[in-house]
Amino acid sequence: MTADPLLDRALVEEATKKSGLVWVQGEGSPARALWHVWYEGAVHLVGDGPGEQPLPGLVDGGTAEVTVRSKDKGGRVVAWTADVRELAAGSEEWEAAASELKGKRLNAPDAERVTVRWAEQCRVVRLTPRDVTTELPSGSLAAAPLPTGVTTREALPGGLPRLLFGRKRR
Repeated sequence: MTADPLLDRALVEEATKKSGLVWVQGEGSPARALWHVWYEGAVHLVGDGPGEQPLPGLVDGGTAEVTVRSKDKGGRVVAWTADVRELAAGSEEWEAAASELKGKRLNAPDAERVTVRWAEQCRVVRLTPRDVTTELPSGSLAAAPLPTGVTTREALPGGLPRLLFGRKRR
């Protein structure tokens, strides 16, 4: 942390605004890359519903570790501890945050009524910065990938191009 807390705060805000993803580690869960919106001095996330990102370990009143990456290089710029607060669906604060999140949500299957679905089935969480770390870590922060049901496509059979194009090369 630098000697000036205002500079730290400015670094957190600017880096987080420019980054499309932040790495968030909730209580008792691994760090995950999450899309977000910086609004009113905090990160806002939507998730834990059908078709939305998971938010494990982000409990109301808890804390989380947030790592911000560089948009152009992908490396770590700053890390900070956040206070976690779940916003009540329908409140003024929730409506304002959901409106900002809606503008950044890509490929929503129900873009016109996405905020209605969020109010009914998802959580909107606010992560407010508390402690800032600007020093780079001395070791690697690499971690094993999280388990997933997604599989990699197998290699194409050697004869498939001939079947698709129906002719031999000359």
